[in-house]
Amino acid sequence: MRIISLQSGSNGNCIYLETAGVRLLFDAGISGLRARERLARHGRRILGIDALLISHDHSDHVRSLGVFQRKFGLPAYVTAKTLKAATARHALGPLGEIRHFQAGGVLRFGQVRIETIPTPHDGADGVAFVVDDGRSRLGILTDLGHVFDDLEQVVGSLDAAILESNYDPQMLARGSYPPWLKRRIRGPGGHLSNHEAAELVLATGKRLKWLCLAHLSEDNNHPRVALRTHRDVLGNRLPLYVASRYEATGVFEL
Repeated sequence: MRIISLQSGSNGNCIYLETAGVRLLFDAGISGLRARERLARHGRRILGIDALLISHDHSDHVRSLGVFQRKFGLPAYVTAKTLKAATARHALGPLGEIRHFQAGGVLRFGQVRIETIPTPHDGADGVAFVVDDGRSRLGILTDLGHVFDDLEQVVGSLDAAILESNYDPQMLARGSYPPWLKRRIRGPGGHLSNHEAAELVLATGKRLKWLCLAHLSEDNNHPRVALRTHRDVLGNRLPLYVASRYEATGVFEL
């Protein structure tokens, strides 16, 4: 299994994954040009990708859905509620092939199994994803809301994870965001803090071979702060990486 985070954060999200002859994109929050160029730098072509999977209706995950379909002919997998909310909120333009799934259901691409995990994040019908190719299990776990019961079980089943570590509580408290936005971020429909993510991994992530911290806030976090918090909690038990807001990562292998 090979994975590239093309971008991660409130300015846009998109993840590429290939395994067992299947190539997938998760979310379409960056431009088609940026996705194509960043994949090309790693020797990958966006044309011919098997499917685009959408996690939820917020702009940083869905705004280029129509572009990805029109430019690259990608079939999109999305829940009906997410698509309805996304088309009402964003100018997606004409859409191509849409295939609906139910949050909590399983998608199959050849021998690759995608589990969709309903989340309490404040989207219309959000999901996280677990990719299982029969040998390894990867979690794509961002925009989670809070540490819900099923999340602990999911993380405990994974061999690697891309996990949101959105904010540092002190930076958020001292920052310039209005009070309502601070409440949203740290509330039950918002995001996980660095410490919440680290404690989740400490308690349940015994199988993890590596962890990539994702969806870091530009204003209320910093890669050094996130890594320091996770190291303080986890020690040196596993390799830690950060998915950038501004560029693609290297190729992660599992």
